[in-house]
Amino acid sequence: MFGLSELAILLIVVIVFFGAKKLPELARNAGKAARILKSEGKAMKAEGSAEQQQDPHIIQVRPGDRTAERPDNGTGTGNGPVRT
Repeated sequence: MFGLSELAILLIVVIVFFGAKKLPELARNAGKAARILKSEGKAMKAEGSAEQQQDPHIIQVRPGDRTAERPDNGTGTGNGPVRT
């Protein structure tokens, strides 16, 4: 991706732009943000796996229930609405 010379130029630009005094604070804040992001990702994965282990919700269709019918693709054939 980046070569050594590009990374060196980028580092020099960052030092000039932010100053040497701010770099440790910026690195610390970036580390905190990365840790928070990692812990939130783990929590979301744990929550997702817990939801998958629950019994699935079963929907039963009663006779005469029209929500189970599929509309046609607009060709006018079938029981669905005709699109013009």
